[in-house]
Amino acid sequence: MFEPMRAFFLDFGTIGLFVWTLLKVLAVTVPLIVAVAFYTLAERKVIGWMHVRHGPQFVGSILGIGWIQAFADVFKMLFKELIVPTNASPFLYRLAPVLALAPAFAAWAVIPFDDGVVIADVNAGLLVLLALTSMGVYGIILGGWASNSKYAILGALRSAAQVISYEIAMGFALVGVLVAAGSMNLTAIVNAQAGNDGFLEFFFVPLFPLFLVYFISGVAETNRAPFDVAEGESEIVAGFHVEYSGSAFAIFFLAEYANMILVSFLAALLFLGGWLSPFQGVVHGWLAAPGWWWLFAKALLFAFSFVWFRASFPRYRYDQIMRLGWKVFIPITIAWIFFTAVAAYNNWFVLGS
Repeated sequence: MFEPMRAFFLDFGTIGLFVWTLLKVLAVTVPLIVAVAFYTLAERKVIGWMHVRHGPQFVGSILGIGWIQAFADVFKMLFKELIVPTNASPFLYRLAPVLALAPAFAAWAVIPFDDGVVIADVNAGLLVLLALTSMGVYGIILGGWASNSKYAILGALRSAAQVISYEIAMGFALVGVLVAAGSMNLTAIVNAQAGNDGFLEFFFVPLFPLFLVYFISGVAETNRAPFDVAEGESEIVAGFHVEYSGSAFAIFFLAEYANMILVSFLAALLFLGGWLSPFQGVVHGWLAAPGWWWLFAKALLFAFSFVWFRASFPRYRYDQIMRLGWKVFIPITIAWIFFTAVAAYNNWFVLGS
């Protein structure tokens, strides 16, 4: 449906191609930034309700929900002074937030929002995602080291160990999806979940253990509660960004929430059929029709889960987090990859025609 617009810009040669690519990038990044702002507001309101309190109310008091609060916080941080510690490395100190943010935004280039609606529909999309998401930890490590603070470096080392540990389990979970779908292209993976009898019966149920490992690993990858030992306020003040303020802290904050939304979309794409209707083959009519709204509804469910976990679970100890990653998740994923390979060899994932 974007072909006429694309053809118009390509008529202008290299400049037109650049403008078309820039428009596609802006069409993803600008809504993502707005979504992060409203996600923080929703998180504060939902946790407030779970704690039997109100949350933000007065900044933008229309409907009594304080809907401008998130934007007020952003403007406040952007206009605050960025104070570089005396003994910090100034260049690396400023570079670290960018290294954390860039992979979080670049990964969205291969995310399809509907059939054919994607910035870069590359065949190795799953591999690109693994490569980009594993780069974010460099910004965290560099931020902790460049701050020249004991608390910051301790948080950075915790985060590095945690991300590396759960990156392996997450990668193995995605290998199971790759084996089941027979492709690393995200659009092809979603289309492989289509069938007349509903994708849940044939794709999601056999891969349910991998789904659990993937999503819990995603929570750990983003350093969210109950896996937030890298930012443990009760132990190390604030972790790797303890010495950051102003716009630099806002960039770290933006990268974290962008990654949370990314994990939510990937869980919906890889395990819940993406833009496919969960009622296909069960009912007929508009409920069975695929569309981007199904993808957004599923991603919203997972995004809500991040908030729910934060309000419900205490923080794990560091040794518990390491044990869960290395001694539980990795053996489960290895065993289930073997099961998935056997299932794929026997065509158990071939859907009804």
